Amino acid sequence: MTWNIPEYFKEVSLRLNGVLDAIGLREDIRWKRINMWIQSEEAQACNFGNGSHLFGSQAEGTTTPGLQSDVDTFFPLSTTAVHAVENWVLYTNSVLVVSDENTPPGFVKLQPIENDLQTTGIYCKSDRYGRSVLCNDYFEMRNDEWERHGPATTYHAYNSVTKLSFDIVLGIKLYAWPDQASHWLTRNRRYNWPSQEMIVLIQQTGALLVPVGHKHSQEQHLEWRISISYGEKLLVWFFNSTQYKCYILLKMINKTFIKPVVGDDTLSSYHFKTCMFHLIENTPATIWQPENLLLCVEMCLRLVYVWVEGEICPNYFIPEENMFQCKIYGHISRQLLRVLSNLLNEGCIYLVRISCDNIGEKLVRACQTPLKELKLQGEDAREVIFTSAIMLRVCIQRTVQYAFSNDWIFYSRVTVRRFFCHKPRREVHTILRTFLCSFIGSKLAAQSLIDENLDNHSLDMAQEFLLWGSSSDVTSGKLKLAAFYLVQDNLNICKDVLNEIHEKYSYKILDQNNKSRHMLQAILSENLSTSQLISQYIAFPVHYHPSEMNITPKALIIEMFRSTGSDEVFSHKNYLRKLASVDPKVYLYFLDFLCYHRQNKRLHKVVALNNMIFVIQHERLDFMDTALNLLAYCLIQEGIFLGAYNILCKSMKLKKALNASKWQITTILNHSFRFRRSEQLYG
Repeated sequence: MTWNIPEYFKEVSLRLNGVLDAIGLREDIRWKRINMWIQSEEAQACNFGNGSHLFGSQAEGTTTPGLQSDVDTFFPLSTTAVHAVENWVLYTNSVLVVSDENTPPGFVKLQPIENDLQTTGIYCKSDRYGRSVLCNDYFEMRNDEWERHGPATTYHAYNSVTKLSFDIVLGIKLYAWPDQASHWLTRNRRYNWPSQEMIVLIQQTGALLVPVGHKHSQEQHLEWRISISYGEKLLVWFFNSTQYKCYILLKMINKTFIKPVVGDDTLSSYHFKTCMFHLIENTPATIWQPENLLLCVEMCLRLVYVWVEGEICPNYFIPEENMFQCKIYGHISRQLLRVLSNLLNEGCIYLVRISCDNIGEKLVRACQTPLKELKLQGEDAREVIFTSAIMLRVCIQRTVQYAFSNDWIFYSRVTVRRFFCHKPRREVHTILRTFLCSFIGSKLAAQSLIDENLDNHSLDMAQEFLLWGSSSDVTSGKLKLAAFYLVQDNLNICKDVLNEIHEKYSYKILDQNNKSRHMLQAILSENLSTSQLISQYIAFPVHYHPSEMNITPKALIIEMFRSTGSDEVFSHKNYLRKLASVDPKVYLYFLDFLCYHRQNKRLHKVVALNNMIFVIQHERLDFMDTALNLLAYCLIQEGIFLGAYNILCKSMKLKKALNASKWQITTILNHSFRFRRSEQLYG
């Protein structure tokens, strides 16, 4: 096959490749990001016995900061779908996948098999054939503050480090390959993509059934859509460098030129992904080379043009399913054809108008430089992996919080065996193991200090666990170790541990306030493993469970009792309610203050107190109310009651519900009453 390629396409393609490499689309960065998301998924799965899955552009590694892609999270229900009744004995709580001539392609119905599932009422209803099938409108995330988009519920996570949008989907796992996609396994592939090994691997992933029906179906509320998301993610991972960059360019074109005209709910990045799958399968691999990048983009745009013209977009795995149905028709189709026609007639001129990540501006500069002299800086590449690094931090932090709050390390033999007895399957288990060592040591120490007769053997074991856990990250494990020594009045050893944290806690550390370029550079060039990255560059908050009360400073013990009956309705994270959590830098200076207070070092106390005030005033903290309460506690110890009262009032104004400041306000009022009473009695 011969291709009529304009001569300038090759040179511009090579320059565009360099620009895309400079913004973080190099292969080594791509796979580092993907590896971080794999580990994030593993960490998140530790929270849920049935295992959650991350999908979408972030997990595929096909995004840039300018695209602002969200995170798709699938939470499987305890129910399992099977194709045949004889297979239901392999799984508990099974449903049978059924369909009929009226079920649209790409959709199925689910018929309960076991007797413990309800056959009437809110779970199930009868279809037109009298079968009792599951209703999809019951299985959805309900929250007034979240947005609903098809089968997904979207919520926006904003904190002091980053903001991410999460699309949460509840569904049912189908471990077998869907019958409707059986032809995909055996169809003729002229260019051997995907290869037979890839097909076997994708087949083993099965499919997901998400609770959404076809919009034009009379039984929409009874239908479940087949989603082969894991297979699609694997196929994107199998993209070579040119295919990967082509797909990202198509997403940029869609965001810059198409969505402003026809809206967000018409032509999506998923349609372009499907276009890529069809084209790669039906074109030789020699086409997908760096010098043909612009040609590949034009091929995709032309195929999408043909689809829009016919108002048909065949699903890659189930071609009978038209993904344009109910989306692209009539005037929308005519608008799309006009936009696509204009882009194709421009050659590649439209590229300079792409605003995402300043691609257009950078391409203009690159085209003004001779190709031999072209040297593009990779500064922007650091920003590309920042979101995935943050997500890994968030997933591990949530897992640790969940473990602490539910105390499951002591009640789950499976968990103990997974993290301590067997060799970890993935590095994330090693990471979590160090955090759990810190928790175990802290709990053992607390239990040993319950009685007046100290159990020295248990204390030694607790200290050993705390030492193992001190390498979990830059701060949290070491801070718990320092608090352990502080409780036992080993002030010199406590100060040694705190000084070690001070030495490591520099501007390089990524905490909730610092977007550290040094940390990102470490990911790019130092070739650190994830555990090394976390232990050297990431600072986690410190969490105390009520079972650790005996080695928790008094000011943080109060935080464990911040919840009252009237506060329950305000709690959106019930599993965190009983934890005392504090930001690492605030807790570091707080322990400094306590240590100097016991040593009666006045000047050092003032320095620690000023450091706390500086952090609270100038940094955005995840637990600002706790930080203010700790500062007020320090002022009370110094006898500055009016200042402490003002700070506690500020804390109450900042967070009215689930705030422990009310206990300290009571202490101040009680002190004031006693002082007033003594004045009246003794003049």
